[in-house]
Amino acid sequence: MAPPAQSQRSSSPSQPAGKGEVADVKSQLRNLAGSRAPGVDDSKRELFKKVISYMTIGIDVSSVFGEMVMCSATSDIVLKKMCYLYVGNYAKVNPDLALLTINFLQRDCKDEDPMIRGLALRSLCSLRVTNLVEYLVGPLGAGLKDNNSYVRMIAVMGVLKLYHISASTCVDADFPTTLKHLLLNDRDTQVVANCLSALQEIWSLGGSASEEVSREREILLSKPVIYYLLNRIREFSEWAQCLVLELVAKYVPADPNEIFDVMNLLEDRLQHANGAVVLATTKVFLQLTLSMTDVHQQVYERIKAPLLTLVSSGSPEQSYAVLSHLHLLVMRAPFIFSSDYKHFYCQYNEPSYVKKLKLEMLTAVANESNTYEIVTELCEYAANVDIPIARESIRAVGKIALQQYDVNAIVDRLLQFLEMEKDYVTAEALVLVKDLLRKYPQWSQDCIAVVGNISSKNVQEPKAKAALIWMLGEYSQEMHDAPYILEGLIENWEDEHSAEVRLHLLTAVMKCFFKRPPETQKSLGAALAAGLADFHQDVHDRALFYYRLLQYKISVAEQVVNPPKQAVSVFADTQSSEIKDRIFDEFNSLSVVYQKPSYMFTYKEHRGPFEFSDEIGNVSIGTESADTVVPNRVEANDKDLLLSTSEKEETRGLNTSSSAYSAPSYDASSVSVPASQLSELAISNPSVSGNAPQSSFAIDDLLGLGLAVAPAPAPSPPTLKLNPKAVLDPTSFQQKWRQLPISLSQEYSMNPQGVAALTTPQALLRHMQGQAIHCIASGGQSPNFKFFFFAQKAEESSTFLVECIVNTSSAKAQIKIKADDQSATQPFSSAFQSALSKFGMP
Repeated sequence: MAPPAQSQRSSSPSQPAGKGEVADVKSQLRNLAGSRAPGVDDSKRELFKKVISYMTIGIDVSSVFGEMVMCSATSDIVLKKMCYLYVGNYAKVNPDLALLTINFLQRDCKDEDPMIRGLALRSLCSLRVTNLVEYLVGPLGAGLKDNNSYVRMIAVMGVLKLYHISASTCVDADFPTTLKHLLLNDRDTQVVANCLSALQEIWSLGGSASEEVSREREILLSKPVIYYLLNRIREFSEWAQCLVLELVAKYVPADPNEIFDVMNLLEDRLQHANGAVVLATTKVFLQLTLSMTDVHQQVYERIKAPLLTLVSSGSPEQSYAVLSHLHLLVMRAPFIFSSDYKHFYCQYNEPSYVKKLKLEMLTAVANESNTYEIVTELCEYAANVDIPIARESIRAVGKIALQQYDVNAIVDRLLQFLEMEKDYVTAEALVLVKDLLRKYPQWSQDCIAVVGNISSKNVQEPKAKAALIWMLGEYSQEMHDAPYILEGLIENWEDEHSAEVRLHLLTAVMKCFFKRPPETQKSLGAALAAGLADFHQDVHDRALFYYRLLQYKISVAEQVVNPPKQAVSVFADTQSSEIKDRIFDEFNSLSVVYQKPSYMFTYKEHRGPFEFSDEIGNVSIGTESADTVVPNRVEANDKDLLLSTSEKEETRGLNTSSSAYSAPSYDASSVSVPASQLSELAISNPSVSGNAPQSSFAIDDLLGLGLAVAPAPAPSPPTLKLNPKAVLDPTSFQQKWRQLPISLSQEYSMNPQGVAALTTPQALLRHMQGQAIHCIASGGQSPNFKFFFFAQKAEESSTFLVECIVNTSSAKAQIKIKADDQSATQPFSSAFQSALSKFGMP
């Protein structure tokens, strides 16, 4: 029997037969180098394609570098392009090979064909090898003066590449000055656009502290340059128009007449077919009129129609980008868009991300005149087969109900949702009814009548179950079955995996106990016993807290857990006004699409130059007295002043030991007390004297759990008093900082209010001085700030020194404290933390 024939593998370029394939290609290239036979260029193309294909899939073809360079001696542009691609790829990883290409690239930069000159210059600048920058200066200088606009365009971008490789070489060759000349004098608009783009990036990379950089930026934003670009704007490509308009948005006109002149000149750009141009023009109009309230409102009216047209006429992706900007404008001025609410109705064929944004906008524009129509439309979406959109629709109805419009009709709609036999609809409606009752307690009877018919077994989502339990506890007097429903939930404590639900259950059974004690006594004991045995720290701590409250005095516990409540007037916004203003300043950028400022999603290296140092010895600190320290920001070099939080690891161990929380030590398995015993004891001592000994608070005395009685807590140390007029000169501060050891190092998380407040650090400095903690130096720029504080005891000259590093992007604050009196470090740390907490930081 003949052996089976072996399958022949295809010799496709993407799958070389073996290591010898590259050697075979190398041999063929060597044979073709210098050949002038007919059809040689076609043969070279096939071999070049093979090499590029191998390179693309990760095969090392650097061994054919010399042969590729020799075969590039041709006038065929396609071969040139493939050769330049190959050379650029291997030049980055092997600078020695890049040196071999310099001669033929410089030769091609002088070719008669402008296309080859441009391609060669682009490839030469793309080598990105520091040792070869000297070879770039000559070709770039010639390219900037080339008669062909394509070559000049490539040369302009080559200057930017050179600046990234060696800024000093670029400046020494006076290329930025040449770019400014081309910006104002070149006939080709694409060359002008490239000059503008390159100059903006060069000056942004130059740092913000340099006087030369500031002067060059002022030149770019001067009236002659702006007007020159605006007068030629119709000649530019769409991309270049966006670039010019972005620059114009930063321009500050001298008087109102100039503002109107600019807007009149750009009026027709609002009708442009390209959405990017329309958005860029919109930003110009909004930024120019910020100081003119009446005109600013008229601008909203003017830009509304073009933006709405773009939403309805573009692709879903474009619609979403434009809708994101409309969403920002609607949130700032909802009354202007209230009559156009029908533009925000969802279409059946729109993607869910577009629908979600439209639902948020419908919620924002709802008012007395359109609430009924909007809520009717939203209720239709609630029956949508798209479950996420149905959920968002129900939430939107609830948000409108909380805006104090026609509440009667909206409440009826929400209660109808509770009767729908869809789990997710019921879950969302329960959460909204809870918020509704917090704001409109007068609707409790109608809502409770419907909620009472819902079985807790049919509610599985944690937030919905927590809302139901909250209502059971809050309105246990009106809901006859509330104690028994809570009892059933407590019996299934072990089956409930959500800590949020268990926390609500503890609070609800406490409230129910104060209102209906005989029916809830047993359930309360079982809930506290289960909570104390819970492995989740928050649940355990809350159960322990409630237990000790009951042990101390039931009337006090009721005042704490179930005090008289006032209706909630306003619910907290998820974003502060400062964050919203920051997003508005970054209009026509990804910040609007992401709905967060750029520093929250960009890498540090893309936020501008920002370096740190580990010493403060080079800080330039003024000699002001402590009374005048509220400080003007110290004009110091950020490189000398600031330290990054990633570099502050030298005493991290102190942070761990000083801030760690020690949970009560006990064996959960020992909690075997019957719930009835707990219940009896929980209400057997309704009036405990406020002077009761500390041992009466020991949990084992009440439950009989066999736990060791915790020792009485140490008396709190006397409050540290600080000298509000403390004085410390900068030299003494630096000497003390170097000499004293670190007494305490801690890291805190900041809340959103603190992050937003730090957009203006002066507010923090004024606040801290009011707490007798004085700032001697500060510096940095968003998102990184650094502060040095000092304080002194009121009774003696003992001094405390503090280094506070804040990163608003990660919402972290790192603090180091040094003190003359080490024993006073902890009281001062508490005082410092308290001062920061009042400001909203840790």
